[in-house]
Amino acid sequence: MTAQEPGVRRLEDPESLLEGAFIEEFLRARGHDPGRLHALPEDEKMHLLQAASVYAAGKLAEVEARAHFVREIHSEE
Repeated sequence: MTAQEPGVRRLEDPESLLEGAFIEEFLRARGHDPGRLHALPEDEKMHLLQAASVYAAGKLAEVEARAHFVREIHSEE
């Protein structure tokens, strides 16, 4: 790992931030606190995280499809 210069922010993948937000949304909608998942039984936690991952992947695909559609509309103008 390399040391980071002071005042220089690390680049983050915007898609990963959005994916994390979708996963958190999924968990909270089902009554779970993302910070308390460690308290769940391992099999329940894994099932919940797998379902959250599938949900996030679907939402990311939807966002990408909408972005593609908007780009397509604007390129035809």
